[in-house]
Amino acid sequence: MGHSSGVEALDRFLVDAVRSTGGHSGVIYLLAPGEPVLLLASVLGLPAAQAVTWSRISLDTPMLLTQAVRDQRLRWQHSQENQQAGLSPSMPYPFAIAQTPLISDDGTCWGALGVIWSPSHPAALSPAERSSLEDAAQGAATLLRRAADAGRPMTAGRYAREVTPPRTRTPSHEEALAAADFTERLPEGCCGLRLDGTVVHANSAAARLLGTDRPEELLGAPLWERLAWLNDPVHTDRYRASLMSREPKTFLVLRPPDQSLRFRLFPGASGISVRISPSDEQAAAPVRGATATQDSVLQRVTQLASALTQAIGVQDVVRLVADQVLPAFDAQGLVVYVTEGGRLRVAGYRGYTAEAIDHFDGTPLESPPNPAAQVVHDRRPQFVESTGDMLARYPEIPDVTGKAAWAFLPLVTTGHAVGCFVLSYERPHAFTRDERTVLTSLASLISQALDRARLFDAKQQLARQLQAGLLPHELPALPGLDVAARYLPATRGMDIGGDFYDVIPLDNGNVAVVIGDVQGHNVTAAALMGQVRTAVHASAGEPPEEVLGRTNRLLTDLDPGLFTSCLYIQLDVTRCRAVVATAGHPPPLLRHPDGRITVPDVPPGPLLGIEAGAQYPEVELPMPPGSVLLLYTDGLVERPGLDPDDATAALARDLAAAAERSAGLGGTMDDLADRLLRTRHTENRDDDIALLLLSPSGPAAAREPAAARRP
Repeated sequence: MGHSSGVEALDRFLVDAVRSTGGHSGVIYLLAPGEPVLLLASVLGLPAAQAVTWSRISLDTPMLLTQAVRDQRLRWQHSQENQQAGLSPSMPYPFAIAQTPLISDDGTCWGALGVIWSPSHPAALSPAERSSLEDAAQGAATLLRRAADAGRPMTAGRYAREVTPPRTRTPSHEEALAAADFTERLPEGCCGLRLDGTVVHANSAAARLLGTDRPEELLGAPLWERLAWLNDPVHTDRYRASLMSREPKTFLVLRPPDQSLRFRLFPGASGISVRISPSDEQAAAPVRGATATQDSVLQRVTQLASALTQAIGVQDVVRLVADQVLPAFDAQGLVVYVTEGGRLRVAGYRGYTAEAIDHFDGTPLESPPNPAAQVVHDRRPQFVESTGDMLARYPEIPDVTGKAAWAFLPLVTTGHAVGCFVLSYERPHAFTRDERTVLTSLASLISQALDRARLFDAKQQLARQLQAGLLPHELPALPGLDVAARYLPATRGMDIGGDFYDVIPLDNGNVAVVIGDVQGHNVTAAALMGQVRTAVHASAGEPPEEVLGRTNRLLTDLDPGLFTSCLYIQLDVTRCRAVVATAGHPPPLLRHPDGRITVPDVPPGPLLGIEAGAQYPEVELPMPPGSVLLLYTDGLVERPGLDPDDATAALARDLAAAAERSAGLGGTMDDLADRLLRTRHTENRDDDIALLLLSPSGPAAAREPAAARRP
């Protein structure tokens, strides 16, 4: 197995967190570079293979883990509320769990550390437990920060690292032999299982009860893989329930033809002890044809069904389907098509070359040239189990795709086809009746999720177009002033907000600059933002206090029910000075030519739209050539639980560092804007962000024209 990069250094913090709090298991998740995704990096007290269904979790998924990372605070949930909290849809067993974000001193969140307890844990964390968790998380975050600063960032690998805590004591050879002799003398069967269910010890009584004379035949694999009559999802479910809850479990098993056996499971940190004895009670017959593979499929389908209810966009649906369905059915390829303009368009895929996808993208539906289009036309699934079967009907498909078996399933909802789902194999594959039934049911789930996701994406696109139409398409050419602007929509939610900015050349050669934020993230907020921009434009050129006063009176008369913050500056480029007034907006930051960062003392006025007669005092601010003024909206600095003054101080440090690096490389204001956004770790945003950077170059430069700049 390929493990993670460098995360073994975090083992001690995970072990300390579990031991010091009396937990039985623990996990560490790390944020994926450049993605709003948490990846399982390390797991303690649980088999990594069992955790595969929650090894990759989108930050948009409503779980305790993602809540802890988004809120940047410890989150706790007890077993009685597991289902409501969505702790793990594929693990519906009683347990208690705490998730603690990994936040370094600079405010960066790297992921989360989680600890799991049995359901007998009290209903609340004790102060000592909370302190131990936070100390471990702080230590791990500090190590992650140092590794990143040293150019060796720790990243989660393809497979989670299975952490083995050091033994408190190791028995001698003689003691181990004595323990084995002890179990041999017992009349009941005894087995020792690893956490993943692998049998590592079995006495002779266990072998006889399970139908063999040789205990060694049971070793090296889970009992349900060695014995067909134990391949019952009910029995494997008991094992997982015992593992997750760390509580003993007892159940009856029917050994064919008529022998009832009582199994008692006693879980611990290193595995599970099993006692087996005959029983006079009648055990139920095993589920006919049940296999461990079917049980795994059931887990993944359950996980997928729950996750799809939370999927937002089309790409969320595709990713969830690929992550769960491919391993569940041991398939090697997947394509999700959507219907669009009488054709099939590829929404996402796994296991295919780009050339193969290009070949089939845009397939017409009128005269179906391949099975994907045919099943959409007929609304009936097709299962092709070998290359020979496919060659007889569609000879080009095996050569183009390199696959040898396929399941084509129409995606139909509310009476119309929304697309097609294709699952494929690199070798011939016989689809059992159960597989066909499950895949057909899955197609129904996927189609509903896909239909919702397409509607959401359409709304998102409309929102983006509205937002783009209300913001400046490009900044004006301004002699003597270097300007850069950036706008980033929120990555969660409606994706439309009320953040705005503008740069307005004035007739006297001065420049008006405005930035603001309308309350809310919806079309109403965007529309009000447009009205505010219009009002500011109409008054631009008047003193800043008058511009904000007029805009405030307009909003008060309109009474939109939303508040607006705004910062307005009139900049005299020739004299290198600015006059500033604010309406409840975060103060600007000024980087002086010598590199110092200060927060100008701007008297705060009330938010716009509250009081018609509000006053907005203005202040004059020197801006010598080479200085940089940063204007921004609160999405750039706000973090849950972070004091506003601390947030501003952290932004000032980031601006200083980014400006120093940019200047050292001869960078422009655009370079500085991009570098600052990267430094602020703005990949996952609950709020939109707008920023403006202004840097006067002096009277001489003011006489030279500058090219138009795009934000």
